[in-house]
Amino acid sequence: MEIPVPAPRPGLVLVLLVDLDLDPDLTALRRLGGFFVLRTVRGGSGPVSESLPTLAETYATATPDVHRNALTFRVDTVGHRLRTTEPRVAASIAHQGLAARLWSAALACAALYGRLPDLDPGLLRWDAAAGAPDDLWLTEVRPVPGDAATLADSVLHGHLEPLGETLTARYGVATGLLWGNTGSALAGAYRELDRWARAGGRDEVADRARGLTDALFAHPLLRTTGTRTGTAFRRRSCCLYYRVPGGGVCGDCCFTRPPRSSPRGASG
Repeated sequence: MEIPVPAPRPGLVLVLLVDLDLDPDLTALRRLGGFFVLRTVRGGSGPVSESLPTLAETYATATPDVHRNALTFRVDTVGHRLRTTEPRVAASIAHQGLAARLWSAALACAALYGRLPDLDPGLLRWDAAAGAPDDLWLTEVRPVPGDAATLADSVLHGHLEPLGETLTARYGVATGLLWGNTGSALAGAYRELDRWARAGGRDEVADRARGLTDALFAHPLLRTTGTRTGTAFRRRSCCLYYRVPGGGVCGDCCFTRPPRSSPRGASG
C-alpha cells in the first residue's frame, strides 16, 4: 500500500511503501530468514510460552546455578560449545548473539511494517538451550510506533541495558565491550537488511532502515561504539572472540590481528 509522506521541501510528496498490517504471525520477517524471524505464540498460551522463561525473568538475576537461570545456562552453554574456559568470553559472545536477534527483528519490523510489535521483556520468551540464532518467541503482538525513539526504548533501554548490567555484575564483562557488541549487532542487522532490500528492489525499505540506523547511532549509548562508512562498521572495542580456541578477530574488530596478550578488561 502507498502512504504519502510529507517531504522536507514544500510542495513535494514522497511515497513510502511498507507492509501496513502488523499481522499476528509477523510473516513479512520470514522473507529475511535467520536472525530476523520472530516467532509468535497467539494468545500467550501453549507449551512454548508456558515452559520458557521471559527475558524479564532472565535479566532479573544471573545466579551461579545453571539449572535455575536461563542467562547463566546460556553463557555456560556458549562456553562449552566454543571450548573456552573464560566465562567473560562466553558471556560476551552470548550477549552479541542475543543483541543481534533483538536488533534484527526490531529493525526489520520498523522498516517493513512501519511499526513495531511491543518487545517488552515480559512478552518475549527465550530458549536458552537452542543453537544460533537465539530462539525467541513473542507471546502477544501489540503494535507500537516504528520510529527510532521507540526502537531505542524497546531494544536499548528495554533489553540491552538490563542484560548488560546483569552480565557485568555476574561475569565482570566491561561495559564498553558490551556497548561495542550492541553497536556491532545493530550495524550487522542493518547491513543484511539493506542487502536484502536492494537485491529485491525494495529501496524504500533500505532507505527507511538507513534512516532509523543513522538515528540510533546518534544515541549517546551508541555514537561512540565505532565508525561507520555506508553499511560498513568498525568498532572501537573487541568482543573477545580471539580468545576462543581457534578464534580470530571479527570483520569489524578494532584489532587487525589477534593480540598476543591483553589484560583483563582491556578490550572493553
